[in-house]
Amino acid sequence: MQAKHHIQESHTQQAQAARLLLQANLAYGESNSNGLSHIQRLQARQECRGYLEEVNALEPGNAVALGLLGRVEMDDGQLEKAHALFTASLEAQPGQSQQYANLGYWALKTERPALAEQNFLQALECDRQSAAAFCGVAHAKRLQGQFDVAYLHYRKLLEAGAEWDSVYSGMLTCAQHLAVNKADQDLVLDAIALLRHEGLPHQEIGRFVGAIIRQQYDLDNPKAEIFLDAACNDELLILALQKTLIPDPAVEELVGMLRRAILAEVAQTVDLRDDLQQLTLAIAQYADRTGYALTAEDDEERLVAAVNDSLKAQLAMGEPQEALIGSLMISSMYGALFHQDIAVHLGQWNLVDWPLALQPVLAASYYHRAEEEGIKQCFDEKAEELCLNKTDVPQAWPAWSKLAYRAESSLKSLMSEELGLATDKLPDTLRVMVCGAQSGQRAMELARYLADVEVIAVDESLANIAKATRMAAESDINNIVFWPWSIARQFVADGHQVHWVEVGRLPSPAMTELSLAALVSNAAGSGAIVHLHTAVAEQTAGDKQMRKLIAEHGLQPTRAALRQLRRMVLTNRQDATWQELAHEDDFYSLGGCRDRWFRPQNKAQLKDLMAMVSNEVEWKLVKARDEDGHSLATRPVQTQIQAEALGSEVQSLMGQNLSVYFQRRR
Repeated sequence: MQAKHHIQESHTQQAQAARLLLQANLAYGESNSNGLSHIQRLQARQECRGYLEEVNALEPGNAVALGLLGRVEMDDGQLEKAHALFTASLEAQPGQSQQYANLGYWALKTERPALAEQNFLQALECDRQSAAAFCGVAHAKRLQGQFDVAYLHYRKLLEAGAEWDSVYSGMLTCAQHLAVNKADQDLVLDAIALLRHEGLPHQEIGRFVGAIIRQQYDLDNPKAEIFLDAACNDELLILALQKTLIPDPAVEELVGMLRRAILAEVAQTVDLRDDLQQLTLAIAQYADRTGYALTAEDDEERLVAAVNDSLKAQLAMGEPQEALIGSLMISSMYGALFHQDIAVHLGQWNLVDWPLALQPVLAASYYHRAEEEGIKQCFDEKAEELCLNKTDVPQAWPAWSKLAYRAESSLKSLMSEELGLATDKLPDTLRVMVCGAQSGQRAMELARYLADVEVIAVDESLANIAKATRMAAESDINNIVFWPWSIARQFVADGHQVHWVEVGRLPSPAMTELSLAALVSNAAGSGAIVHLHTAVAEQTAGDKQMRKLIAEHGLQPTRAALRQLRRMVLTNRQDATWQELAHEDDFYSLGGCRDRWFRPQNKAQLKDLMAMVSNEVEWKLVKARDEDGHSLATRPVQTQIQAEALGSEVQSLMGQNLSVYFQRRR
């Protein structure tokens, strides 16, 4: 009778433990859900921990509970505890695929991708169908620099239906490192899948997509025939024009040829046929992204001028909106509608009043520019633009459309897990300053994905500030502001301090009154982190020669001058002086060219900043990474920094492209 009672009690306990484990798994799933806020996810994680503690009280040594608790500890940054729990789970129940996969992800977290790969392969030996383990192998291969192998793994996951954000993101990262020598249909379909997937930073695969298009259209063959009707039905080409900037002179020529062919047909038939409209709109979007870098022949300029005159007359006569659409499409391939004489009339309609297909082009060409102009009016720096021709007003750069994929976290968690710093005395909300934020992508990623920060993003380009402010508002990112240097300096002068300083693009020599080192020193409070990079981009032989030409001839950054300078480089791109420059992403936008040649980064600012943080009494180097993201021993790097501050050229870090993190001691 007593034995029977014990058996019933044991069964009851097992059932209760099973129910609790089910609830724990559901709570853990919520703790990793992108649909919940960071606070809600932390609450779900805490709830999961509570259920697991109840399971362990009922069934000490339950293998599944130990493994899941290990995941919770790993998410909390307790990596040693997590490893011990995964190991204990395997000891309690050997051969668990899930625990080997957990150990693999633990190894990835501790920057040991080779060990991670071994664990994931062990997991696959236990369960050949484990998508999580197969995905882990892909991540491990990618982090070991085996981008082609990782890419094929990601492709196989997508084919198997594992359409996870991390799979698309990993595949996109690998695509940036692939050399495409032959464009097979599988690669074309991959590129289309990546470009169709919302939420990816498509701007990062322009080179990959451009290489496929180059092969598809045989652009290395001077006798290759290009058919306009074929291009109109090319989904990859149209998606690429809508979403990327392609750093390839041959593809730029292709786009110019297609644009010219469309204009020539319309001039002959006085009609923009339906089949041409999607390609026309895509070219208009692409031209806007380049800052209208694509040059046009004289006959094209005359035809477009006639189209614009016709538009003006139609609007003056009060013709209906439908009658304007074809002409607006043609005009927007060659210049921003906001800069045309007709701009004042377009304001009578809201963006949503136009056909859906036309809205992205009109947004970029007119409505967004009008909104950004309103934002600029808030700053004294706007006075510098008043004397410029409309088409010579600087363009925001870089041209991006989507933030990179990141899992939501908190800055305190990163400081604790990545830098090994105590965060218990920090306030609930940390203030971050991004110096040289450009058009705001990195700053907005910090604001979007870190739940405990408010971000101050600073840049010298008013165009960047206006675009970033508009995009933050569109994305409902409310914990960020974009300021010119003048306001940031006043903010710091008023005694405000920040907990983290991120140094992006350095100020140009035009910022004569700004000392970045002094600003950072005054802004960084006790315990604050300064994150900077030791390399200065935009230093090719072509850039140096270009700056020399500009100085000798007293050139101004007008659209005409920038186009002429670009044309000179493209004509002589096989020349050793220009070869590297013609390969740079920035070169394919007038905004990028303007920054590189007329507002270059001032290396003296970085030198002064490095000299400041080399003072070990005031600053401590807490982390250093190489350009592949691998952690380095801090002592040798600190020694190099100090030697450089004392004037040693031999041990200079400048140009080594390290990512370094310093903490203010007091």
